[in-house]
Order: sequence, then C-alpha cells, then structure tokens
Amino acid sequence: MNLDLKGKRALVGGSTQGIGKATAIELAQLGADITLLARNEEVLKKVLKELPTHLGQKHNYLVADFNFPDQLKTVVEKFVKANAIEILINNTGGPPAGPAIDATPDEFIKAFTAHLICNQILVQAVVPAMKQSGYGRIINVISTSVKIPIKGLGVSNTTRGAVANWAKTIATELAPFGITVNNVLPGTTMTGRLDSIIKNKAEKLGKSYDEIKNEMIAEVPAGRISEPDEVAAAVAFLASPAAGYITGINVPVDGGRTGSL
Repeated sequence: MNLDLKGKRALVGGSTQGIGKATAIELAQLGADITLLARNEEVLKKVLKELPTHLGQKHNYLVADFNFPDQLKTVVEKFVKANAIEILINNTGGPPAGPAIDATPDEFIKAFTAHLICNQILVQAVVPAMKQSGYGRIINVISTSVKIPIKGLGVSNTTRGAVANWAKTIATELAPFGITVNNVLPGTTMTGRLDSIIKNKAEKLGKSYDEIKNEMIAEVPAGRISEPDEVAAAVAFLASPAAGYITGINVPVDGGRTGSL
C-alpha cells in the first residue's frame, strides 16, 4: 500500500493542538512537507520544532485567524503563489456548546464563517495547483454529528452538517481532476475542546469531572476515549496515494459510538 507523501506539501489548519497537531505530525512521518496554519505564532513556532524531518522535509507556518476570513484569504493566496499545496486539512475548533434554540444569529454566523466560509477560501486557493499536478487531497475534520446530532451542541451540529454537504458537492465537482474530498468524523477524542466540554457539563450538573468522563466512555463500545493520533491516522490514509479512488465519504473514528451506518 502506497502511503508515501514525500514531495507533497500539506496545509494543516488548527495545527497547534489536538487533532490538527497530531495530523501534522503524522503527515510529516509519511514524508510530507508541512505548512502549519493557526492564529498563535508563538505556539506555531513550538509545534514546528516537533515535526519530523527524517526525510529532508522543509516545514513552515502561516498565521491567520479563522474568525477573520479576509485575513485568511490574503495570507493563503500570497503563500500559494509560490507554494503548491497537494494536501489540505480543513480543521478548526468547534463552536461553544448549548441548545440551538438559545443560540443567537451571530453565533451561527460566526460558526459558519470559521468553518464553511474559511474552508471555501482555502479550497479555492489550493485547487488550481492540485488540478495542474493531477493530485489533490482535501480532508475535512468534522464530527459524528453529521450522522446523528449530538445533544447540547446545537450550533456545532448545524454547522458541521453544512460542511459535510458542501464537501460532498465539491467532491463530485473535483473528482475528474484527480482531487478527492472526504470527511473524517471524530467521536469522543481527548482534546482541549473535550476537556472544556467535560468541565462545563460537570459544573452545570453538579458532578465531578471523572463522573462526566466515565459517562462518555460508557457510550463508546470500544470502552475508551480516543487519542488525537488515532484520528490523525485516518486523515493520513485519506491523504495518501492509496486512497486515490475514495472520495465524497464520511469516515467516523469513534470507537463504534455512532448509532448509524
């Protein structure tokens, strides 16, 4: 199976922590040159030093905030003029928890901007070079909520569903050019976001952190919470030459928790 990414450059969003960081490391292990993308330059510099360079890769980073799409557009379009991107990982932090009925219009707009609109900006920036090379991998890290909405994540459920359908649409449009578009759906994964969700739920319900965590684990047939690198492994496979005939799909990485096919 060909998993070799040497000579390919990957742009990885939200890559200073959690699944994004784990994905950047995994892609670098397979030989890719990595461009990290996040808003905190100091943390970006630290992560840059952690990326494998055993195959002579050259890594770098871009500073942009997904809350400001015009800024992102300027930064990325300038970069791609001199650097072809073959692999794009769309990944950024999820919206705050809470019922959809209580969310303000601005909360929905902010979430759609950071996810759908910024994904569109990134795709439009990198696709011309992908078409030229005949190789492109666009992978969106979303959530299992695109299959079954998750209670208490109203804005997130809505936004993630929009991203999934957008991805399916462009997968069809880009397939003739050797470009695949797929979604990876993490389940319960030990990230900073999950830690925050557990803490907030524990405080709201008057329970301990461990009680809430164990309740989450009880919902997972595999009997544990995943680590970010387990999600990153699925992303890396979809980014590889081996996955060239796989496009337009959702891949849950959830230990069997999602109750649908």
